[in-house]
Amino acid sequence: MRVAIAEDSVLLREGITRILTDAGFEVIAACDNADDLMVRLRGRAPDITILDIRLPPTYSDEGMRAALRIREQYPAVGVLVLSQYVEVGLAMKLLADSAEGVGYLLKDRISDVPEFVAAIRRVASGGSAVDPTIVSTLLNRHRDNTPFTTLTPREREVLQLMATGGSNQGIAESLVITQRAVEKYVSSIFGKLGLPSTGSESRRVLAVLMFLRS
Repeated sequence: MRVAIAEDSVLLREGITRILTDAGFEVIAACDNADDLMVRLRGRAPDITILDIRLPPTYSDEGMRAALRIREQYPAVGVLVLSQYVEVGLAMKLLADSAEGVGYLLKDRISDVPEFVAAIRRVASGGSAVDPTIVSTLLNRHRDNTPFTTLTPREREVLQLMATGGSNQGIAESLVITQRAVEKYVSSIFGKLGLPSTGSESRRVLAVLMFLRS
């Protein structure tokens, strides 16, 4: 699996490169800015790109703008954006049209190497990975007299894991329950929130995120 990286911090860029190389990935580009990354993509497209949301020269949103260009010009390439802080607006901008092959994680997640690597593989394979902090922030925005008040504590747990990109099997393993139980919780959640029960995991994530940000 081929990976291209754009991260201006030398230590973090080299750290991610080492982590991925040790995990069996082929790092075909490791750049410190978005322009160089875009040039490298013209030669040999990777399976996934990993970008810092803020890159030189202005450190505003160069990484995000590059991520959106990659999504448009190279739809088969997965995009995983890394951020130092929770920026819900930018995360939702990235996920506006589709949750397939896209991820948004806080840099703190890199310290959990197995989970970070799993997220990269999931996005590269067309799945999604949304930082749990983003989902919690969106959930906490909702007040009384909303469909969320009808969810049980367990259903809220399932909803959070579902929104971060977890499959039914993954949710079952996280909560130590059966996959059949997860399916029942998911069906109940969709019913209470009035969402379509889509078959695709990524479409399911997008539906949940669209509801959370409404």
